[in-house]
Amino acid sequence: MPSLSGLGKESRQRLAEITRRTQGTVSVSQAAEILQLPSHKTAKLLARWAQQGWLSRVRQGLYVPVPMEARTADVALEDSWIIAERLYSPCYLGGWTAAEYWGLTEQIFRTVVVLTTRKPRNRRPKIKGVEFLLRTVPAQAQFGTQPIWRGQVKVNIADPTRTILDMLDDPILGGGARPTVDVFRNYLGSDKKDPQLLIEYAQRLGNGAVFKRLGFIAERYAPNETALIKACRARLTQGNTKLDPSLPANRLVSAWRLWIPAGWAKD
Repeated sequence: MPSLSGLGKESRQRLAEITRRTQGTVSVSQAAEILQLPSHKTAKLLARWAQQGWLSRVRQGLYVPVPMEARTADVALEDSWIIAERLYSPCYLGGWTAAEYWGLTEQIFRTVVVLTTRKPRNRRPKIKGVEFLLRTVPAQAQFGTQPIWRGQVKVNIADPTRTILDMLDDPILGGGARPTVDVFRNYLGSDKKDPQLLIEYAQRLGNGAVFKRLGFIAERYAPNETALIKACRARLTQGNTKLDPSLPANRLVSAWRLWIPAGWAKD
């Protein structure tokens, strides 16, 4: 836990210029361009400032400025969404993170869900006290997102319909099947509801399990959505799948080719 130590006049000016011209994070390449220094010299300079407590290292070659009022460099991330964009781009925020943003859930999740084209070895990293849940998606699946601004940084987030689709594709992104159903019902009761777009997104994603889960959930919890249920039934693929792959399932709903847990059969 490095404490803050003094900076000379030139270092203060350099650091101030870097902080002014960067957006929440500082990389070696950014600082080298700003200071007009070779990358290896810049890397050493940033590392020294981190040792002195004026920068906090996020990963090799990436830092966040330490607020002037801080007593040590052991600070929490000011904006984890910016860090996600810097570390995992091309990416977007999704799952329960997006559901919270769009007001589709009242649950509070501390972990940030990121869907990225990258293939990180650690799918649940913890960075400066913030936990991330990472899922790899192909480049062609990076659709249905909206840009939002966090200060001067543009971050992509799943739109409400894509949020539902991702939870149906991988229920763990919604916290499991039960919370996913709650988010889906809130979606249907909101002005963000767009069943046709939901079908279009599901077709584009190309995962037959999505139609099975969506049709089953819609028929059980939103039976008036007849057009949506009919569209799902028309797109059923061969084979059986689980409602929630993370849970044991011992009852087959043959109409939807879906294995469900015993507790769901009693609902």
